[in-house]
Amino acid sequence: MTNEEPAPKKAAEPSGVDLARVALRAAKEQARARGDAAQQKKQARRGGLRSGARADGRDPMALGAAINRLLTERGWETPAAVGGVMGRWPQIVGEDVAKHCEPEKYDEDERVLVVRCDSTAWATNLRLLAPTLVARLNEDLGHGAVKMIKVNGPGGPARRYGPLRAPGSTGPGDTYG
Repeated sequence: MTNEEPAPKKAAEPSGVDLARVALRAAKEQARARGDAAQQKKQARRGGLRSGARADGRDPMALGAAINRLLTERGWETPAAVGGVMGRWPQIVGEDVAKHCEPEKYDEDERVLVVRCDSTAWATNLRLLAPTLVARLNEDLGHGAVKMIKVNGPGGPARRYGPLRAPGSTGPGDTYG
């Protein structure tokens, strides 16, 4: 008994029919590629792509979807969400606080919400509530949307600029030496 291992069989050479199938497949792929290129050239000559039966990015869309797409493309989600918070301020902080304190602006770079209060007592009260409000706002808007609340007290009367005011002056006290 000899332990002869059978010689590995060679892969069968493709016959005439198999060669014809491979050649036909390659020819179809080349024709399809040429057809796609020709189709794109025709569309470019006609003035761009034409809308068809299938949906694409140029089709009309609902206003809400268009606004959401614009907000996403421009990266305005956080400022828009904070703007929504300013509209819902009474529901977030409560009616009592909302009567005396209102949000003025949001600094997107520093993530600071500026709030103005109508009295110094309410400003002090809101400064004490600020960490709780920041946590509540971040829960509503997403973590890190608001890092700090800057509380301003009541402002003085608006400065009145008269017709004899010099540019760059600090007021009537600067004219007396």
